[in-house]
Amino acid sequence: MRRARRVALGVGGAVVLLAALDAYVVVTVLIDIATDLGIPLNRLERATPVVTGFLLGYVAAMPLLGQLSDRYGRRPLIHACLAAFALGSVLTALAASEVMVVTGRAVQGVAGGALLPITMALIGDLWGERERPVALGAVGAAQELGSALGPVYGGVLALIPGFAVLGVELGGWHAIFWINVPLALAAALAVQWAIPARPPAALQPSAGAPGTPDDAPHAAGTPGVPGDPARHAGAAAGAQGSLDARADGPERGTVTEAPALPGDAPSPSHTSPSHASPSHASPGHASLGHATSLSRAASGGAVRVDWAGGGLLALALGLLVVGLYNPDPATTVLPAWGPPLIGAGVLVAAVFVWWEVRSPVRLLDLTGVPKRPLLATLGVSFVTGAALLVTMVFVQFTAQTLLGLEALEAALVLGRFLIALPVGALLGGLLTRRSGGRAVTVAGLLVAAAGYAMMSRWPLELAEARLMMDATLVVAGLGVGLVIAPVSAAALRVTPPAQHGVASAAVVVARMMGMLIGIAAVSAWGFHRFQSLTAHLDTPVPFGVEPAEYARLLAEYTAKVQAALHVEYTEMFLVTAAICLIGAALGWFLPRGAGAHPPPA
Repeated sequence: MRRARRVALGVGGAVVLLAALDAYVVVTVLIDIATDLGIPLNRLERATPVVTGFLLGYVAAMPLLGQLSDRYGRRPLIHACLAAFALGSVLTALAASEVMVVTGRAVQGVAGGALLPITMALIGDLWGERERPVALGAVGAAQELGSALGPVYGGVLALIPGFAVLGVELGGWHAIFWINVPLALAAALAVQWAIPARPPAALQPSAGAPGTPDDAPHAAGTPGVPGDPARHAGAAAGAQGSLDARADGPERGTVTEAPALPGDAPSPSHTSPSHASPSHASPGHASLGHATSLSRAASGGAVRVDWAGGGLLALALGLLVVGLYNPDPATTVLPAWGPPLIGAGVLVAAVFVWWEVRSPVRLLDLTGVPKRPLLATLGVSFVTGAALLVTMVFVQFTAQTLLGLEALEAALVLGRFLIALPVGALLGGLLTRRSGGRAVTVAGLLVAAAGYAMMSRWPLELAEARLMMDATLVVAGLGVGLVIAPVSAAALRVTPPAQHGVASAAVVVARMMGMLIGIAAVSAWGFHRFQSLTAHLDTPVPFGVEPAEYARLLAEYTAKVQAALHVEYTEMFLVTAAICLIGAALGWFLPRGAGAHPPPA
């Protein structure tokens, strides 16, 4: 009876997993890509846009394309995103320059970032309030699974021996991106078969339909609904299917079961907003941009898209990332254009906030939510995102450069952290029920800070300290993992059920922004530090010296470069420890309790 919905959920989860894998897969092969592009080991700063380009596209596309799926339907937008994802993969696989790699990854990021909110919105279309948390949890699990498996997945595919067909390289790291083409095609066929073709508006029950109560919420602009269309706009086509928090009167808190797919039995309606619970904490990857995106014009009923808000958000992030990128960090941390671009990014971000407060159609609507605990929650999520990606990138670098490991072997070293992460998340969820989110968040970030502080004490001869390396990675992973559940629960606690979807989305986007800005800022400082430590070194050349003397000089040079890399990495881990301490301070402003916001009367 419910098989069609389960199939749709499975297909949507697979699509999200595909995008999530590629969000982190490049971590494993970043040095290999840099080597093939002619980027030397002492200029790895030139490879960081490969990471930040994807994240920028991912975060910038998430809200706007989620809103476009409200207008044009889920299936067409998923098809478009899968096609763009395949195109970006081909561009990356064919890349012979840094610009082409970054371009391909950015296209992948735009497509991948949109797949998550569209899939969450699909769940809002097809599942009722009672069943929706389980479906959201499944998609959220697919997203988290991608982050855990991505580095190892990339390392395994990179083992494919290099070979060329008609002059096109298909093996090595290129295989990671070539394989996305048949995977995207298979996903598109599955989407065409499993996802309903009707647009979201057609999926909503109409007023007066059998089984629909008279006081069920109407889509704004629907005949019979008086007043401002924006006032009655439902947030239901987003991730949670909640009502707009500003609705009042008898319509407030009334939720109607999503209609059945063909072949399903009709689902009864119900009017209990109290079904929202902390179980939403895990599936927190709700769709950003659906809280008010369903506002319809009274005349034509078309879904309105906040193009201005999306453009301002993308511009602000782009200015910050470009301002933090220094292609020549030998003398300064930031390039000459850095301070003015960062200032402009902050200004545009302020304009974005101003716009979101006043716009009738918003990417993010948290009207009436207490600001201090919410901002603290988003700040903690931002910090954990920064710590997470810095760890994934620079532990991989450490293992490949200081331990001399291949990509897959280095990914398995990082695996200590990645395994501890979900263990900490599970433990954090259990502890939050007993001790409250504030205590667990602060404790988790203090544990993470201790782990990163110990990582900053890694010796130069890492091969002789593998046990210490493994133990500290586990401590850091447990600490970061402990924060995941209480932060999601805190976002739900400070918001009413009608806004749980958009609040959960804000937590996810804050984490992704932390990854983007954190890796850009920390790596800018770290690469400058490395350049300052190696500025006096002269690269030996094999001309005019005996082979034995050249070998000696090369060995000395390599040892000094490795010592500089060791200083760079360990100091970056120390900076990450400080970031976690800042997060612990922010965690003190989270709400004390563990439960969700009480349902409205």
